[in-house]
Amino acid sequence: MTTPAGSGTGFGSVSWWGLSPALDLQAESPPVDPDSQAETERRIPDLDVLLLGSVDGRHLLRTLARASRWPPRNFNFYVLESNLEAVARHMLVFSLAFEEPEKMGLQERSEIFLEVWGNALLRPPVAAFVRSQAERLAHLVPEPDRLAEQLPWLSLGALKFRERDALEAVFRFWAGGDKGPEAFPISRLWDLRVRHYLGSRYDARRGVSDWDLHMKLHDRGGQVIHTREFRRWRDTGVAFELRDSSSYHLPNRTLASGRLLSHRGERVAARGYWGDIATGPFVAFGIEADDQSLLRTSNGRPVKSAGEITQHNVTELFQEVAAWRRPRDAQRDPEQAQQGEDAAFAQRSFTVHFLSLNSAQTLQHKSCYKGRFQLLYVACGMVHLLSPELGACVAPGGRLTVELARYLVDLRQEQLQAFSVRVGELAQEAGFAALSGARSSETFARFCKSGDSSPGNIDRAVGSQTPSTGVLVWPSEVLSPPLESMAPPPETMTPPPEAMVTPPEAMVPPPEDLTQHIGGLAPHSEYLKQPSESQGSPLEVLAPPQEALAMPPVGQTPKQKS
Repeated sequence: MTTPAGSGTGFGSVSWWGLSPALDLQAESPPVDPDSQAETERRIPDLDVLLLGSVDGRHLLRTLARASRWPPRNFNFYVLESNLEAVARHMLVFSLAFEEPEKMGLQERSEIFLEVWGNALLRPPVAAFVRSQAERLAHLVPEPDRLAEQLPWLSLGALKFRERDALEAVFRFWAGGDKGPEAFPISRLWDLRVRHYLGSRYDARRGVSDWDLHMKLHDRGGQVIHTREFRRWRDTGVAFELRDSSSYHLPNRTLASGRLLSHRGERVAARGYWGDIATGPFVAFGIEADDQSLLRTSNGRPVKSAGEITQHNVTELFQEVAAWRRPRDAQRDPEQAQQGEDAAFAQRSFTVHFLSLNSAQTLQHKSCYKGRFQLLYVACGMVHLLSPELGACVAPGGRLTVELARYLVDLRQEQLQAFSVRVGELAQEAGFAALSGARSSETFARFCKSGDSSPGNIDRAVGSQTPSTGVLVWPSEVLSPPLESMAPPPETMTPPPEAMVTPPEAMVPPPEDLTQHIGGLAPHSEYLKQPSESQGSPLEVLAPPQEALAMPPVGQTPKQKS
C-alpha cells in the first residue's frame, strides 16, 4: 500500500503547531479611527480579534511582543479551537511566557517552550515542569476565583461546564507521571503514523524526507530548514535537540489527544498522536527573522538552521512579552510605576477568551459577538467554517486573514492553487472582498468586509500569486461540497458525557485487534469525558478526486490485502 501523493494524510486531524509564520495581528487589523468614541473620550481603544485554529498562540505572543511599536490598545483575543487539548496547550504556553523571572530565566523558558511545543520526546526536567504546571492548572480550572487571581489574562467563561471538566481531565492526564511512558507510547505511535503515511515507501523514508524538504519546503520559502534536523524530526518527532540526544526519552503528553473510532460496530474512545508528521514545527518561528543576519548564506547555503533561528526568535519574543508583567507590578505599588513610555505601557491590558467548541456558526446569535471583531483569523484547517454566519461577527470595515496551505508538503501545486481559489469563494460568500493594496503573499489571503469597500477598491483576486478561477477547471460539484460533508456533525465527535463512560473491557480490545482496526493506537482508558474533534483538513474544502476521498480517516490503517 502506498499513500497517494496529494492525499493530505500527513497534515493529520489535530494541529499542534502553526503551518505559517507568526503574525503581528495589529498589522493585519484596520487602523484606529481617530474619530472613534475611544479617541474622543481619550481612553485606550480596544482591539477585538477572533482566531479560529491558531493552535499554538504564536500570533498572540507576537502581537503582544510588538505592542510597544504601535499606539496603545487593549487586546481582547477570542480563541476558538477544535479540541480542548489545544486550549490546554495555549494555557501552558502563556503560563510559561509569564513565569516570574525569579523562578525561571529567559533562556530556560525559551528552551522549555521549544521542547514542549515541537518535540515528541522530552528531557526529564522538562517533563517534570509539564507535570507541575499541569497539576497547578488542573486545580485552577474548576475554581474561577483563584483562576482570575493567578491568571488574570485568562477567561474560560464561554466554555461549557462539561468542557471545563474535560479540560481539567486533560491537565490530570498531563500530571499523571506515575503511570510511566506506557500511558502514551509516543515513539510507537509516531512510527505507526509514519508507516501508514508512507506505505510501501517506508523503507525509503530518508529519501522521501529529503525529497519533501528540497523539492517542496525549500522551494516554498523554507531554505533554512537543514536536512539533518528535518530528517531527525521525521524519524523521531524531535525537532529541537538542545541537549544530548540520549536525554530525550520521556513522552510529551501535551501531544496526546482523544478520538472516537469504530471498533466491531461500537464507538471506542482512543488516545493517540493525530498531528502533523509531514511539515514539522519549523515554519512558525524558524524561516523568518527581524535580524536579517540570521538568514544570510555562505556558498549558497544558509549559515543558520531553522532550529537556531527559532530559538533566537522565541528568546527575543519572550523578552519583549515580559513587559506585560508591568501592569501587575504597577497595581501592587502605584508609586513605583515608571513615567513616560513604561507608564503608558502599564495602562494596557490583554485578555484571552476561549470560546466553546463548535460555536463558530452560533456566535452571531449572541448580541455581544455580532459585528464586534475588527479582525478574523482563520487557519487552513478551519477554512470550512468560514460562512456568512461567521462573517456577521466582523465589524464594518473589519479584516479577514486566512492561512493558506503553502507549507503542507503533502499537497500538489494544483491543489494549493485550487485551495487559494476556494478560500476566495468562501470569503466572498461570507461577505468579504480581497483587500486592495495588500502585499502579495502565498502564505496568507487578506480580505476586508466588502460592504464598506467602494467598488473601485475591491480586488476580486485573492492575491497576485493566485491564478484566476478560470485557470483551475475543477468541476463546481468538486469545489463546492455540501457543508455536512466538510465537517463531521457535532454529535459524532461530541457525545454526552454519559456516552463516553464505557466499561474498560469495551474500550480496550485485544492489542492485535486494536492494531488492525485503529492503527495500533493506545486505548483511551480513563482520559477525557469528551474526546477532541478533528480539526479538519484543507482537503475538506478542496474536495479532491475520488481516489483521495477513498482514503481512510487519518490515523486509521486499512485492512491489508492478502
